[in-house]
Amino acid sequence: MPTKDGENYIIVVEHINKSFANGVKAVVDFTTRVKRGEVLVVIGPSGSGKSTFLRCLNGLEEIDSGTIVIDGIPLNDNKKNRLEIRKEVGMVFQLFNLFPHMTVLENVNLAQRRVRKKSREAATAMSMDLLKKVGITEKADNYPNQLSGGQQQRVAIARALAMMPKVMLFDEATSALDPEMIGEVLDVMKDLAREGMTMICVTHEMGFAQEVSDRVIFMEDGKIVEVGTAQHFFTAPVEERTKLFLSQIL
Repeated sequence: MPTKDGENYIIVVEHINKSFANGVKAVVDFTTRVKRGEVLVVIGPSGSGKSTFLRCLNGLEEIDSGTIVIDGIPLNDNKKNRLEIRKEVGMVFQLFNLFPHMTVLENVNLAQRRVRKKSREAATAMSMDLLKKVGITEKADNYPNQLSGGQQQRVAIARALAMMPKVMLFDEATSALDPEMIGEVLDVMKDLAREGMTMICVTHEMGFAQEVSDRVIFMEDGKIVEVGTAQHFFTAPVEERTKLFLSQIL
């Protein structure tokens, strides 16, 4: 989506607000833009609104006000727009959400068959390519309960990629994993970043943020406290709240 400054942004978020029935203001006057191929990492304490912000981007949470535009398509009440955005925005959650009664291959095939209307042969060919990409082709005929947490999360990433999304959202994709499994999932995410996938990642993995992010947003109480490059964030943050947060986790 070209703007007045000439930059080509695939995500434009303007002044969005989201509150819950209990009165909690999860996202407050949040504005950001994401360029094609950019990796944006969102950090902050628990309860700061990071995951809610991600869920607003693909319509899993309804915003109270403001605007969201994804690749030129407004996220509004238009059902066609919402369906189009769901196709173009892949999301990987903290929990893997794989169908337990389906094999790995069937899990990755499903949306391709139902949403993209691909033949079984075409879906299977793409699925096997993606399982190779995430390093798990040998598990194609296994069921989720036969896989480790790291393997299940890699299948979840393959399933999201099978829709050929233009944007990938990662919501604490490694936080439910045992420490020794975190690296294998982060490696897949790093490969996607190097290949130019537009990504927004909510994470506590600061090493990952330093290595692959183009920009970092620090959130608290639903608001953006500070935004800058990884180098800015990890060497010379400006806000005292940012400095305190980083001192506690680094």
